[in-house]
Amino acid sequence: MEAGTGLDAAIEYHIVNSLHWPGLRPLQAAAVEPVRSGADCVLVAPTAGGKTEAALFPLLTEMVRDGWSGTSVLYVTPLRALLNNLHPRLGSYCAWLGRTVGLWHGDVGSGDRRRMLGEPPDVLLTTPESLEAMLVSRSVDHARFLGSVRAVVIDELHSFAGSDRGWHLLAVLERIERLAGHAIQRVGLSATVGNPTTVGAWMQGSSKGRGPAVVVQEESAAAVEPDITLDYVGSLDNAATVISRMHRGEKRLVFAESRRSAEELAFLLRQRDVQTYVSHSSLSADERRRSEQAFAEARDTVVVATSTLELGVDIGDLDRVIQLDAPRTVSSFLQRLGRTGRRPGTSRNTLFLATSLDGLLDAAAVLTLWRSGFVEDVVAPPHPRHLAAQQLLALALQEGAFGASNWRRWWGDLPLMDDGDEVLAYLCREGFLVDDSGLLMIGPRAEREFGKRNFMDLLSTFIADVELRVVAGVREIGFVSPLALPDATGKAQKPVVLAGRGWFIQSIDWGRFTVWVEEVPTKGDVKWPSGAVTQSFELCRARRDVLLGETPDVKMSRRVPGALERVRAEHEHEVSGNGLVLAPGTTDGLKLWTWAGIKANATLQSGLGLDSTGVDNESIALPEGFEFSDLAAVDTGAVPRIDDGAVAGLKFSAALPPDLARRTLGERLGDARGAEAVVTMPVVELRA
Repeated sequence: MEAGTGLDAAIEYHIVNSLHWPGLRPLQAAAVEPVRSGADCVLVAPTAGGKTEAALFPLLTEMVRDGWSGTSVLYVTPLRALLNNLHPRLGSYCAWLGRTVGLWHGDVGSGDRRRMLGEPPDVLLTTPESLEAMLVSRSVDHARFLGSVRAVVIDELHSFAGSDRGWHLLAVLERIERLAGHAIQRVGLSATVGNPTTVGAWMQGSSKGRGPAVVVQEESAAAVEPDITLDYVGSLDNAATVISRMHRGEKRLVFAESRRSAEELAFLLRQRDVQTYVSHSSLSADERRRSEQAFAEARDTVVVATSTLELGVDIGDLDRVIQLDAPRTVSSFLQRLGRTGRRPGTSRNTLFLATSLDGLLDAAAVLTLWRSGFVEDVVAPPHPRHLAAQQLLALALQEGAFGASNWRRWWGDLPLMDDGDEVLAYLCREGFLVDDSGLLMIGPRAEREFGKRNFMDLLSTFIADVELRVVAGVREIGFVSPLALPDATGKAQKPVVLAGRGWFIQSIDWGRFTVWVEEVPTKGDVKWPSGAVTQSFELCRARRDVLLGETPDVKMSRRVPGALERVRAEHEHEVSGNGLVLAPGTTDGLKLWTWAGIKANATLQSGLGLDSTGVDNESIALPEGFEFSDLAAVDTGAVPRIDDGAVAGLKFSAALPPDLARRTLGERLGDARGAEAVVTMPVVELRA
C-alpha cells in the first residue's frame, strides 16, 4: 500500500496484513479527508464498493487521534439482519485499535444491553427504533450513554430517505445532539441514489451550524456490460422448472415481490429436489439466520427472498440473481444486480422470469428505463405531521416533562416540526399531553392510545400487519396472517406454507396469538394481505412505451417477442402514440387511459372534483358528458380526497386532528408533476 493514506498507522498495517488489500479503493481514498474533517458526507458507490470502510476507517482514525471515549460512533441500518452481518466485521476493525463494538436491536437480550450500559462500546450498531427505545427508557442514563456520540453512519441512506423511518431517524438524532451538547457528524452510505446532493441536505436535518454536505461518489468505470436476460415462462410452476434446470451447481438468489410468491416458489423448488431457503420479513429471526448462513456456506443452492436481501446483507459469493416478474423501481433492480459480479472473473447478471403477461410488461418497462440511464430520485415523504405528534409524546416520555414554551430547542428547524404548533395544540386540547405550570407531560389519552407494553407502539413509525406466531415443537418458524388459517366449517383443512414447507395446524391459541404446527410434505395455502401496487409516473409511462412498441435492449428468450405481441394486443385499445385514449367505462361513464400512476391519477380526479378513492395506475373514471376542455382546466395541485378508513393506515393519526390527518395522507398520495404532464397531452381518440 502507498504511504500517506491519511489513516491511522495501525489501520494501514491491517489493511495490508489482515485484509490483504493492495490499497484503498477509489471511494475509500477520496472519503478520508472529508470524513476526517468532520463534514457531513454522502458516500455513493456500487454495491460491494467498500462504503462501510470508507466511513469507518477515517472515523476510527479520528477516534484514536482525538481520544474519543464512550459510545462515540453510531452505525444505523434499516435491517437487523444487516446489523448482525456487520457486527463481526466491524468488531475486527475496532479490535485493531483496542476499541469495541456493541449490537443493540430488538433481538438483543436484556443481559447484553445491561453490559453495554455498564461499559459503553465505542461503536454501537443499532436501528432508529432502538435509539428511540433508549431515549424513552428510564433504565438508560441518556446523557452518559449517548452524550458522547460524535458521528453517525447511516447505511442504506436511500432506504431511510424515502420513508417515514428517515424522518424518525433525523428527529431522534436531533434529540441526541441536544443531549450531547454538540453537532453530530453524519455520514450517509448508498449504492443507488439519483440525487445525492439533495439527499445529503435532507440527511443533515436542522441547519444550525452545518455547512453543505460533501458528496463523494465513485465514478462508474467503463465496466463490463452486465448479463441481463428477459424470459417469459407464464407461471410460477414453470419458473420453478426453469430455475431447477438452469445454472446447476451455482448459488442463485431469486427475488420475489411478495411473501406469497416467495413461499410458493420455494415449495415448488423443493418439490424438484433443489436445496432451497427462504428469506422474508414474516420468518423468525432464527429461521432467517439459518437460511442465510446455510446459503452462504453452500454452492448448489437457491434462496428465495423478498427485498430483505436486497440491501447489504452478506450472503457470500453469489453466482446469479433471478428476478420473478419485475422489481418496483430501477433503484431496486440496481441493488439486486449489484449482488453479483463480486468475485474476480465474474460479471453482474440478472435473469428476469416473467410469470404473466403483466409481469412481462413490468419487467420490460423497468429494463427500458434502466437502459435510458434513469434512476429514481429519492424524495422524503412530505408533511410528516403524524411524526411530529409522535416526537412530542416521545419527548414527554424521555424527559418526564418538557417546557411548553421552549420545546422547539430539541429539534431546531428540522422540517418535521414545521406544523409543530398546531400539532402540539391538539395534543394538549385532547388530553394526549397535560400542562402543569408550563410543563407538558403524558396525559390520559396518550396512555389509552399508545400506552400498551410501556409505550412500545410509540417507538416505530410503521404499522405491522396482525400476524400469529407459528411454532413447531420448540422451534419458532415465523408468522402468518389470520387470513392463512383454515375456517371453522369442519371441512378438511389445507396446510399453510411457511419457510417453503407445508405445515399442518394442530391448534391455535388466540390468547397467545400462537399457531402450533407439524411439518407435512403437501403444499397448502399461501396468504398474506396485499393491496394495489403504487407505480411511479415514470414506470407507468415506460409501460405505455412498451405497449406502443418500445423493446428493451437486453437479451431475450425466443418466448418473449410473441408474448410481447400478445400483451400489446390485450392493451391496444388503451394506448395511442398520438395522445391519451378516452373510452367508455366498463359500467357507465368514461375511462381516460393516462398511464400516469395511482398518485397522479388520484390528483387528477381530485382536481376535477371527483372521488379519488379506488384509482389505479393506468386510468381514471370520468362522468358521462366529460369535455376535453375540463381536463386542461384541472387543478393539478389538488390534494386527493381521503376517506376516514384510509387514515387508519397512517401511524399515529389518532394524535392529529381528523382534518389534518386526512390532509397529511392526501398530500402524500398526490403527484402534481405527473398530473401536470397528463393535462398537457391531447385527448385524441374515443374508442368503443
